[in-house]
Amino acid sequence: MAARRTILLAVAAMAVLSTASAAIYNVGEPGGAWDLSTKYDTWASSRNFQTSDRIVFKYSPQAHDVLEVSKADYDSCSTANPVTTFNSGNDVVTLTATGTRYFICGFPGHCAGGMKVKIDVMSGSSSMSPAPASGPSASNAPPPTPVSAATNVEATGFGLAVLLAIAGLMA
Repeated sequence: MAARRTILLAVAAMAVLSTASAAIYNVGEPGGAWDLSTKYDTWASSRNFQTSDRIVFKYSPQAHDVLEVSKADYDSCSTANPVTTFNSGNDVVTLTATGTRYFICGFPGHCAGGMKVKIDVMSGSSSMSPAPASGPSASNAPPPTPVSAATNVEATGFGLAVLLAIAGLMA
């Protein structure tokens, strides 16, 4: 009976851990947001984006927006043919597939001023590992901000409820 209980608790613990694997990244944090002062190449290269992760663009809708664009439009800062346009000021994008996604600000001059980010999405089971840093300023790069507190509470809360339900059934 004790061995059966231990096995059930181990399975429940694995279920809890698997529900918390997706991460939420607030674009530009911890030092910035979706604005003209953040260095997005440095920010994105210090993270390891995985499928199921979410990125959140936080900004003033009166001052900025977010356009998902093709690589050609990203490179040229063209706003003519966006894949998707976001303008709520708190836009959540789920990374559903591997590959590269491109985002720019559509306000005049903002993309050319650096408001653009390229997100490379890899397959994998954990988003907690940052991508390896390189270059002379790698040691000065800010640590990644992989998961918001709200995400941890949401995912862990669900897993904890499952664990408690199983433990209650075993009692």
